[in-house]
Amino acid sequence: MEYCFSCLATMSDVESLISQLQEKDKEIQRLRQLLIQYTACTDSRDDEVAGHSLTSSEVDGRLSRDDIARYSRQLILPEIAVKGQKALGHAAVLIVGCGGLGCPAAIYLAGAGVGRLGLVDHDIVELNNLHRQILHDEATAEAKTQKAVSASHSCKKLNSRMTCDVHCVMLTSSNALDIVRQYDVVVDATDNVATRYLLSDACVLSGRPLVSAGALRFEGQLTVYNYQGSPCYRCLYPQPPPTEMVTNCSDSGVVGPVVGVIGALQAVEVIKIVTGIGQPFAGRLILYDGLGGTFRCVKIRGRQKTCAVCGESPTITKLIDYETFCGASAGDRCHSLNVLPSTERIKASDYAAFIKTGKPHLLVDVRFPVELEITQLPTTTHNVPMDEFTKPVECSSLLNILGEDVRERASAEQPLPLFVVCRRGNDSQLAVQKLQSVFSDVPVIIKDIVGGLTAWSNDVDKNFPIY
Repeated sequence: MEYCFSCLATMSDVESLISQLQEKDKEIQRLRQLLIQYTACTDSRDDEVAGHSLTSSEVDGRLSRDDIARYSRQLILPEIAVKGQKALGHAAVLIVGCGGLGCPAAIYLAGAGVGRLGLVDHDIVELNNLHRQILHDEATAEAKTQKAVSASHSCKKLNSRMTCDVHCVMLTSSNALDIVRQYDVVVDATDNVATRYLLSDACVLSGRPLVSAGALRFEGQLTVYNYQGSPCYRCLYPQPPPTEMVTNCSDSGVVGPVVGVIGALQAVEVIKIVTGIGQPFAGRLILYDGLGGTFRCVKIRGRQKTCAVCGESPTITKLIDYETFCGASAGDRCHSLNVLPSTERIKASDYAAFIKTGKPHLLVDVRFPVELEITQLPTTTHNVPMDEFTKPVECSSLLNILGEDVRERASAEQPLPLFVVCRRGNDSQLAVQKLQSVFSDVPVIIKDIVGGLTAWSNDVDKNFPIY
């Protein structure tokens, strides 16, 4: 018996040591991320003090031996040659957004020898970024590192002699001009309409070319604004689109390599502009279809004389409130609708309590079937995707099936509770409005779940997957 007790004590000691080691590993990881952030910021400040590019170590006007070795594959291109490489070394490029587009653009420009990169992003690295935002990794996601810091660290690892200015801020009307004017070319790698207008206006007012792109699902597009007489963003879109018509990767999804293709093309455009070679996509729009495997180039309309910012009589001579102008946030996060009164909504925690009562009810999930394959609540009784709500009731078999179920279960003595859920609580509100008109003659109580399945994961079941 003494021997057994001794063994148990030894096992306890081992478990204690393992626990201590795990805590030490976490602490080391935390300190490592702090060092990364400190190094990135220090490098940026040191480079500013130096007052010149570190990528082109010129001796008597000639490239150094190291530069010739590093950039040899570019140098032997007659279009670039030594003159072009020097131009890259002295160029300053601003990349706004260190996500799916900004990552490939930044790393290729760092590799090409651009002297100074400005990286703007106020967001932190998250696990769902990693399938497309290739400069970040699991460690920076776990440590919740700022994206601009993480991207800067990756670029400096590739090319330690370049300068990286880290701007861990959201670009706004109050700081955009001050930041944009520090650079020669601007890359729009954002994912929202308000920032597109802000950047375009700032580039026009600063006289800077803007390499703008976007990617969604399997498709991407790219153009160059405000360069050699080409139009600005406002020339093409004088007014912002309706908020409900705007989507992004978070809502609609995207294939990682598609974003990589478009981000790499942005880097190519920057190199062409800086070195003065080729034909940048000014006045033209390139469209990429990943599923079809095609590229298509179309001509876009030219600069408009009536444009509010770059026209003959501009009415916008300083940056405005772009969130108010667009009716949407300048962040890349999804916007939240608030179209139903609180009496027609139920919190996720309250719905969880309602389930426990065992009372009969219906739960309608309005996401698309592919999303139900990812995850769904076990109480789901019907799936009626949002596109069904745009059809007349008689043309939607799913709405008809739901209607038959509602009318069979509801009674004047016992109104039927019907709850609607979606991913984040936006579509569900619109669905409730539609269902209220469809079942106006039926004793049914219709409510949506505030915050949708995301709120369920946050407030009810921490193990419930979110996407």
